[in-house]
Amino acid sequence: MADEEPIGITRRRLGAGAMVLGGGLFFASLPAGPVSAAPPESAEPAAAGGGRPTLRRGSARRAGLLAGHLDRLVTEAEAFLGPSPEHPWYAGAVLLAGRGGTVALHRPLGMAVRYRAYDEKTDTGVEFPADRQIPMTEDTVFDLASVSKLFTSVLAVQQIERGALELEAAVASYLPDFGRAGKKDVTLRHLLTHTSGFRAWIPLYKAPTYEERVRLVLDEAPVSAPGTAYLYSDLNLISLQLVLEKVTGRSLDVLLRDGITGPLGMDRTRYNPPASWKPVIAATEDARPPWSGLDRGLVWGEVHDENAHSLGGVAGHAGVFSCAWDLAVLGRTLLNGGGYGRARILEPESVELMFTDFNTGFPGDGHGLGFELHQHWYMGAMATPRTAGHTGFTGTSLVLDPTTDSFLVVLGNSIHPVRSWRSGSAPRVAAANRLARAVPVRPAPGRDARGGRGGRTSWFSGMAGSTVATLTLPALDTSSGGARLRCALWWDTEPHADLLTLEATTDGGAAWQPVPFVTERRDEAPEQHAAGTATGWSGRVWHGLTAGLPAARSLTLRWRYATDRLYVGRGVYVDALRVRAYGRVLFDEARPADAARVEAAGWTRSAD
Repeated sequence: MADEEPIGITRRRLGAGAMVLGGGLFFASLPAGPVSAAPPESAEPAAAGGGRPTLRRGSARRAGLLAGHLDRLVTEAEAFLGPSPEHPWYAGAVLLAGRGGTVALHRPLGMAVRYRAYDEKTDTGVEFPADRQIPMTEDTVFDLASVSKLFTSVLAVQQIERGALELEAAVASYLPDFGRAGKKDVTLRHLLTHTSGFRAWIPLYKAPTYEERVRLVLDEAPVSAPGTAYLYSDLNLISLQLVLEKVTGRSLDVLLRDGITGPLGMDRTRYNPPASWKPVIAATEDARPPWSGLDRGLVWGEVHDENAHSLGGVAGHAGVFSCAWDLAVLGRTLLNGGGYGRARILEPESVELMFTDFNTGFPGDGHGLGFELHQHWYMGAMATPRTAGHTGFTGTSLVLDPTTDSFLVVLGNSIHPVRSWRSGSAPRVAAANRLARAVPVRPAPGRDARGGRGGRTSWFSGMAGSTVATLTLPALDTSSGGARLRCALWWDTEPHADLLTLEATTDGGAAWQPVPFVTERRDEAPEQHAAGTATGWSGRVWHGLTAGLPAARSLTLRWRYATDRLYVGRGVYVDALRVRAYGRVLFDEARPADAARVEAAGWTRSAD
């Protein structure tokens, strides 16, 4: 089931670098930029035998995270157990967060099984007796819904590595019947990036047999030419399942076991969990028409998605069950470049491919192979051009940030007892914002690129939405000309929606005008900011900043950071503010008297 979106609406609105030659990958990798964030206290040791790091529990400090923000992550998540705003967003959840090889937070909240039914007349949940309700535990297993698409995508990339599939090959070259109804030019890449032209969803479960359900997919005509539009569709991953099963001669559940869960030791991850697992599985929905396509009553221990259910519980788009720790293992494996301990499921070049945006022609809908990229609507402030993840309709999500080597799992039973009780991704965003804030940004080290000296703290804009925060210097006499501002600047904001502006007034604040500036980072060409603004992704590193200032008897400078109401980035830091004119220092925040005259509205001093 497409996660939370109505048909025809992209996931972003609600809420390319590779060639394949003879089955082999040719990839121009996108190196990650340097990270001006405090690293974990110590690197995790490699596994025995020279393998890649594996997960272990540890403190926030060991993970290089700020413990207070992890505590607040839990507190904020608990709030969604209550009205959000009218009903609980979930009956319960399991949260897991970490960095490097350290899991610093693993916390169950609320109930895995609370309701036996939904009463549509009163819009209330009918609870099980207290002694039959089941609380969440760290090991509770969830129906992952569309997060299952990541597993199918990994399995497809494995076959690309082995030469059994080619990324740019037509799907019809593997499944001849797929080519009918105008789909002969659809490639595997189109399926993996949701640019095939498939509509979002069709009710396969209405067909009487498995064969007829598959035929509906093969007969489906695209609504747009391949590669011309982004439209998230379950049919893409169902089609990919058919390709994988055809070329390997094995069913998708066997491929999952042999290719991912077996090698990685993910023994609580599988399709169609056995009946013995039911007491440790989170319940989903009281599924009945009209809100559900099938009349099944309380769905608990079986896949919720109607189409996946009709396909026998094993489907490319949904059907995988897993727990938070197992998902973290998958995430750590990918952040490691495809290896975990002595096991390897992908080559590093393949992981880079999965984390590389193939949809640059569709701004806002960044997509690697299977993974969504740079989606603030659920990644919150963890979102960067390389941040990868996915959500599931049942209330699940996985977010991986290679820039800070951090990972977040939020598993909630948000359609228990009914899907209409929640909308949007507020708990996911809140958790991601808090984890992003838990990765410290240290003040600019030593001297910045233009000679300003960093201190023990820097100015921080905060991360609030619907806010205008200003940082104002005292009035200065720049009438002699040649005055220049120099400072260190760090910014990461929601692109275009949240704007940082350097501006000046010469009339006491009646009118403010933008001041153009230049930023520069090591080993890169200077960047001109002619409009006096900065927004979006800057690499999460400190930049040296220089700005020529207008000549005036009384010039007041300020930074203004304005955010919209929806999502925010990691915010803005400013350090080492200094104004000079022809060798004279007009202002230097390193001098206590000057620093005392800075007016901060919404900005705070931070040492992180």
